[in-house]
Amino acid sequence: MKILNAGLRVATMAGLMVVVAACSSTPDENASATSTPSAPVTQTQPSGPTPGSQQDLVVNVGDRVFFETDRSDLTSAARATLQRQAAWLKLYPALSVAMEGHADERGTRDYNLALGARRANAAKSYLVSLGVDPSRVRTISYGKERPVALCSNESCWSQNRRAVSVVSGAGS
Repeated sequence: MKILNAGLRVATMAGLMVVVAACSSTPDENASATSTPSAPVTQTQPSGPTPGSQQDLVVNVGDRVFFETDRSDLTSAARATLQRQAAWLKLYPALSVAMEGHADERGTRDYNLALGARRANAAKSYLVSLGVDPSRVRTISYGKERPVALCSNESCWSQNRRAVSVVSGAGS
C-alpha cells in the first residue's frame, strides 16, 4: 500500500507539473488574426467651422458692418468687409444671405426702422456692385428692436448701428 500511495503521489505531482507548465507557455506567434485585438478606429473631427456656414462667415470673413450716427453710407472698413463677403459668397453659389439693418435706441421706432432699411440696402447694393446676384441678398430692418449692446452710451450705440449678414441655404 505504501508503494501504491507513493506512486499515486508521484503521478499526481507529475500531472500538476504538466498543468502548471501548460499555463506558463507563451501564445503561438502564428495564431490567427482574429484572436489579435485591433486598435480602435477613430475619426478626427475637422478643426474650425464648417465651410459655407454662418460660423465660417463670422470667423473667416466678418458678418457685420458698422455705421456712423444717423448715416447709411458705407465706411471704408464696411466696404472692406463687404468685399470679403462678396468673395466668400462667390465660393458658395448655393447660399444666400439676409442683410439685417439695425439702429441704436435713439430716435423713434419708425425713424429707426427706415434707417435700418437704408443700411441693409446700402450693404446689399455694394454686394451687388461686386458681382453678387441680387436674388441672393434679401434685406430686412429691425430698427432699434434687436440691440446687441444694452446700455445707453456711445460705446453701446456704435455696436447697434450695424448691418448683419445671416447665411441661408445649403450648409447654413
